[in-house]
Amino acid sequence: MVAFGPVLHIVGLLMSIMAVAMLLPAGVDLAVGNPDWEVFTGASALSLFIGVSLMLTTNSPSVSTLSLRQAFLLTTLSWFTIATVAALPFAFSQLDMTVADAFFESMSGVTTTGSTVIVGLDHAPPGILLWRALLQWLGGIGIIVMALAVLPMLSVGGMQLFQTEAFDTPDKVVPRAAQLAGGISGIYLALTATWAAGLWAAGLPGFDAIAHAMTTIATGGYSTKDGSVGHFESVVVDWIVVCGMIVGSLPFVYYLRMMRGSFRPIFRDSQVKWFFAIVTLVVGSTTLWNWHELDYALHDAFRYAAFNIISVMTGTGYATTDYGIWGGFPVTLVICLMFVGGCAGSTTCGIKIFRIQVLYATAQVQIERLLRPHGVFIPYYNRKPIPESVSESVMGFFFLYMLCFGILAALLAAIGLDFITAVSGAATAISNVGPGLGPIIGPAGNFDSLPDSAKWLLSFGMLLGRLELFTVLVMLSPSFWRR
Repeated sequence: MVAFGPVLHIVGLLMSIMAVAMLLPAGVDLAVGNPDWEVFTGASALSLFIGVSLMLTTNSPSVSTLSLRQAFLLTTLSWFTIATVAALPFAFSQLDMTVADAFFESMSGVTTTGSTVIVGLDHAPPGILLWRALLQWLGGIGIIVMALAVLPMLSVGGMQLFQTEAFDTPDKVVPRAAQLAGGISGIYLALTATWAAGLWAAGLPGFDAIAHAMTTIATGGYSTKDGSVGHFESVVVDWIVVCGMIVGSLPFVYYLRMMRGSFRPIFRDSQVKWFFAIVTLVVGSTTLWNWHELDYALHDAFRYAAFNIISVMTGTGYATTDYGIWGGFPVTLVICLMFVGGCAGSTTCGIKIFRIQVLYATAQVQIERLLRPHGVFIPYYNRKPIPESVSESVMGFFFLYMLCFGILAALLAAIGLDFITAVSGAATAISNVGPGLGPIIGPAGNFDSLPDSAKWLLSFGMLLGRLELFTVLVMLSPSFWRR
């Protein structure tokens, strides 16, 4: 059986961190006289008690070593536990949310999805608004560390391409992840502060500037307004957020290298080049469509296309207009872009650019072999040969990704959701995008009116997509739990 001690010890530590984080919105609510500060304080005390108890009862010198199965278990259990703990303030706040609503909102925050069930954000308590932003900010930093330290070690979905000598063995994951988190955290905090200052200088109130900076760099998409970023009707704010979404979509490990004076790697990385190529192509074509078919002024067509297309592709989920009514061509592009995502090692979601490159290179080689059966052809990624194990892993991931999307969409339709809501809901959940399409869950709506069963399914879809499928699904296998 799996030894749970070291896993529970780290889960207890994470619960204690969440307990401390709850004191920030508690202080904000207390400062403005909102009674929800008692809810945050109580939830913090409960989380801290359970977290410290777990740490004390499972304290052991072997906590720094993890087996492969323990690493899988820790990854899934930690995200599920954090989402559960983070749901407490939602469930007991003045918003009077059901258990399904509270867990959905919490899971959407932690996984940086950005789907919401809260109606009336413009008048919501400031503590809740800050808590939503904090969840996405912490979830964003968590996914970076997981993508750099854990997933390569577990060989999940071809992530072993980014494996370094530091991650050769599972027992190095904890100390190395802690060391890596330190460097990433400093850069993450500096970027957040920079974007908060920029948004404040552009005219946003201090609270809104901080909240939007946190959810922009995390590519999360939670806003303090029902109208999302479109509420502010500011060209400058739009472009600041666009730049923030792009920064959050690039590999953070390159920012560490840039801090040490090495600027060349980020410009030579093929997935970065592909990211900008896709953005340029889709934004350009959507701009021309809006200008020609919808009679937008050219500068407005470019601004709206750039903001909303990049928001969907990076999984941020902000909106400045209802792009669901732009017409068949842009909506089709939006659905396709939901699956793309950004670069590996960023805060983004989806299939990821590097996997699309591996699939393309593998398909290209297959075509060459059909044309010249006796030739020797090798797929390349970043000017290096792609190991066969990576190609197989990526193809398996892609197949499983689309299978899970299809099953989730079918289950949502079986519950009673219409076609566009079921399909776009499944896509936005498993790709952690945020809004879907259609009048119900589109950019102008939210997920509040969906039945509780749909919210539980979507919550599972968010967790599944955020943790790269295999990390969660491997634990459903009976052989995982056998000695």
